[in-house]
Parts: sequence; structure tokens; C-alpha cells
Amino acid sequence: MAEAAAAVGLWLAVVNGPNLGRLGRREPGIYGTESWEAIQARLERWWRPRGVALEFFQSNHEGRLVDYLEAAADRGCGGVALNPGALTHQSYVLADCLRALPMPVVEVHLSNIFAREDFRARSLTAPAAWGQVSGLGWLGYHLALEALWRRQRPGGEAEA
Repeated sequence: MAEAAAAVGLWLAVVNGPNLGRLGRREPGIYGTESWEAIQARLERWWRPRGVALEFFQSNHEGRLVDYLEAAADRGCGGVALNPGALTHQSYVLADCLRALPMPVVEVHLSNIFAREDFRARSLTAPAAWGQVSGLGWLGYHLALEALWRRQRPGGEAEA
């Protein structure tokens, strides 16, 4: 992927945690009816012509997510849009991993975690992230990528 990023300019990762591989089939009233594959295709259609290579990864296993994020950092990833799923609320391991990454991470949640069960309003991973998008469905991934892309532009921070 690093070679592809060099050809297009910027490489960003979109990473999903547990149960998010079942998007479109899993509780569509909460998470929407669009599949993970359809969301990937939508993001690719928008970002590839803009010189951004996207790499997608999903795992139901905490250790695999940590291994992927560390390897992505070692391969020169420019930033991560991360939906940790339920690990948001319980994974000190993932939070520690995010703190150690050299690239910015934007935490993404399809649903508004603050309007659901009380336990969902507490994020262990958000304090280790550069930003957070919550409650905007699949558009949250796009907005996270937009913020990461803008951060890479001259000036260094996302501009309004």
C-alpha cells in the first residue's frame, strides 16, 4: 500500500472493530442498511480521484486491530478513520495503541453514542484520538477522511 500511496499522494486507513463487518445486516435501524462493502466502494469513488489511497481493515479481534494499526504506522500510513465498535468502551489496550501511533486517528461511530445506552457515552479511545465523528452514519467515515486529508495539507491542521 505504501507504493500505491506514493503514486497517488496520501494513504489513509479505514479500520473497523468487532461486528462492523456485518453492516447492512446488523441492526439496520441503528447502523443503517448499507453494507461495509458498499461504504468502501462509496469512499473509494470519492477519494481515489483526489489522490488518496484507502486501505480498509476490519476485525472482531482486539489484538488483530492493534497489530494492523502498528503495522500501518510502520508502513507510513498518513492517518486512520477508526470505528472501534464496542472496544470504544472497554479496551485500554486499543487506547494505549492509539496513544503510541505517530499518525492522527479520528474515531468514527455510525450511531450517536451519546444518545444510546449510558455505557456507550464513555469512550476510552476518544482521548487518544485527534477527533471524533458520531451519529452521522456512513458519512462519518467520509468526514473523518476529509479531516485527515485537510490535516496533511500545507498549514498542518484541518481548516473550516
